[in-house]
Amino acid sequence: MTWETAQTYLGLGDSNMHWIVRVFIVVLLTLIVNFIAVRVLGRLEHHLGKTKNPWDNVLIQATQKPIGVFIWLVGLSVAAEISGTELDPKFVSLISAVREVGIITLLAWFVLRFIKGAETTLTTSEKIASKVDYTTAGAISKLLRVSVIITAMLVILQTLGYSISGVLAFGGVGGIAVGFAAKDLLANFFGGLVVYLDRPFVVGDWIRSPDKNIEGTVENIGWRQTRIRTFDKRPLYVPNSTFSLISVENPSRMSHRRINETIGVRYDDFSKLPDIIAEVKEMIANHDDLDMSQTCMVNFNQFGPSSLDFFIYTFTKTVDWKIFHNVKQDVLFKIMAIIESHGAEVAFPTHTVHMANNAHMPFGHTPEGDASTSEKSQ
Repeated sequence: MTWETAQTYLGLGDSNMHWIVRVFIVVLLTLIVNFIAVRVLGRLEHHLGKTKNPWDNVLIQATQKPIGVFIWLVGLSVAAEISGTELDPKFVSLISAVREVGIITLLAWFVLRFIKGAETTLTTSEKIASKVDYTTAGAISKLLRVSVIITAMLVILQTLGYSISGVLAFGGVGGIAVGFAAKDLLANFFGGLVVYLDRPFVVGDWIRSPDKNIEGTVENIGWRQTRIRTFDKRPLYVPNSTFSLISVENPSRMSHRRINETIGVRYDDFSKLPDIIAEVKEMIANHDDLDMSQTCMVNFNQFGPSSLDFFIYTFTKTVDWKIFHNVKQDVLFKIMAIIESHGAEVAFPTHTVHMANNAHMPFGHTPEGDASTSEKSQ
């Protein structure tokens, strides 16, 4: 059905009716249809929210705003055609082009909203049993949105009468110049792509680099840069190309946390050291928060400057930072208790000073003091 047929069917093509009245009727009908559509979609969204399927909600939410703008676009374009016919017939062709571009834009807007809603649903919705990783979903979502925008722009250019082949040829030649001018931007883009594909870290991971002063929690991975929140709560913006040049450590993916401590007892307690080490080994082996499937060692290590040193090397079952320190504290307290139960003491740095036998004589005097004095007086 053409716009002229629709106008005739609605009685808007009646030449006896003043064109201002016809425009008013079109705007009024547009307002009524938009009101009904908004109410119907709102109620439909409310009822679909109770279902177990999340995708119908995504579809309705993506449709709501574009459908309202589409109704107004159609209504106002009809009203403009009516007034344009009366004022300037050439204005009608412009309205037709604007309407076609508007419809293409609304379709692209609908698809973009649906992609964004699908990304949110796949990562956060409680109706999804196995959620998709946020980084992966974000990367796919961005690629799809860029594709939709580029496609919509090409279709709009074709609609307006421009040759797409010419545009693509110009884009190929211009792309070379842009590539040289924006090599850093492209390096960051491909660096972000590598991060998305290799996934050395994802949003929420704690990362650090031994090569650069980078440490904190990843908050966002963009196409140009990654935002990291440092432990003093400052945002750190790192260009994505940096991650292709440095080593990145991801402590968030550790399987265990390690306790590696050296403890020294006094040299006077050397005879008690074997029993102390044996009891510490037994305590660690029976500790509920330590994983005995990992390397576990308690051994006499060295003769220190002021202590006999033994070390403990073991791993906790937890990787949580706070719980780990509670476990480590409990282990160290128990080791202290074991040392005290054997009547020994933890050593601390000491210095032994040996005094000579003649240390009691006045300063500056020696046993040969009188002789030296007599020699000097001669």
